[in-house]
Amino acid sequence: MSSTVCVVDYDLVCAAGVGLRSLRDSLAAQRSGLVPNRFPGCSLPTYVGEVSAASNYQWPESEVYWTSRNNALVELALQQGSLLDSLQRIRQLVPPERIGLVIGSSTSSIDQAEDAYRTVREQEGRPHDNLRDRVLNPHAPTIYVAHRTGITGPAVTLSTACSSSAKVFATAARWLEAGVVDAVLVGGSDSLCLTVLYGFHSLQLVSTDICRPFDRSRDGINIGEAAGFALLVRSDLPVEHTGIVLSGYGESSDAHHMSHPHPEGAGARRAIEQALARAKLAASQIDYVNLHGTASRVNDLTEGNLMAQLFPESTFMSSTKGWTGHTLGAAGIIEALIAIDTFKTGLLPGTLNLRDADPEIALRLSADNAQGEPTHVMSNSFGFGGNNASLIFSRGRG
Repeated sequence: MSSTVCVVDYDLVCAAGVGLRSLRDSLAAQRSGLVPNRFPGCSLPTYVGEVSAASNYQWPESEVYWTSRNNALVELALQQGSLLDSLQRIRQLVPPERIGLVIGSSTSSIDQAEDAYRTVREQEGRPHDNLRDRVLNPHAPTIYVAHRTGITGPAVTLSTACSSSAKVFATAARWLEAGVVDAVLVGGSDSLCLTVLYGFHSLQLVSTDICRPFDRSRDGINIGEAAGFALLVRSDLPVEHTGIVLSGYGESSDAHHMSHPHPEGAGARRAIEQALARAKLAASQIDYVNLHGTASRVNDLTEGNLMAQLFPESTFMSSTKGWTGHTLGAAGIIEALIAIDTFKTGLLPGTLNLRDADPEIALRLSADNAQGEPTHVMSNSFGFGGNNASLIFSRGRG
């Protein structure tokens, strides 16, 4: 079955905005969502991209079983904009078993596991209210979305570190192209937790400063949290959509190192070239690229020099992690949606917090936003273990 993969609707929550409208305001004003770390139980001197609405989320009594910070982010994202209304329109056309779910996450509901271990130590036994097998589960965000939406089709959770929720688009496209389903709700969510904060600190990857992607003085990442969703359908399904299509995707795994990227970006190059080939586009036709750009010394050097080799100077590129922080398993979808949204707003975000470009990086970037009318945009996500994904979205090819 050959058909175009169309984007029907999308929305998100992150530190820079609860919902797309709020995020658009932050991007336009160059207002970062990063704040000095005050996360409970964590004394690390750093900045974090905390979603305060997740900290304050109150679960209805009937839904208390699902309590977790990650599920709160998922619920907040689902409530934004017209996402659930669009899903309901799809459900009027196809049965719930013909709608798939693909969600990316790296932490899932690990905050609840942390609470359970604390309680075990304090009470010298296993607390009954922590025995929730559908929450203390790597598959938890997908289980919750299925519960929340009534979708009963194929459901998978992808966990490939920072590329997790970029790869959801590729999986969904294969399902749609093969006729396994008629629509797919793709998404990603990751939440702040002590395991992640102290884990990345132990790898000496966390900056004490606000993160500065591609800057000479960059010295590490700021960890953020986020959740986002996009509703995808085949073009032969008679439903109104945005006119935006997933035109290309590429995936690779170079397995160079547990945490460091390949020094020449070999796997990243393969993912990018696959995406361009699938979209039948030359690099010069890409108008905007949302870079992985974490602000770590090695990642930015590798990605920046690779992108300078592959793309002309006319392609506007930026890292948006200065607004959101590195949202790990949610980074793929958050940054893909930021790239997609340039079709609607014409705003091409700059690289926030960039003050002094690293002279060792050939790629020339600007901290300033730009205006444009992109036709093709790309989003890169490169994870631990060499798990790479590159996505291309196009306007009006459906």
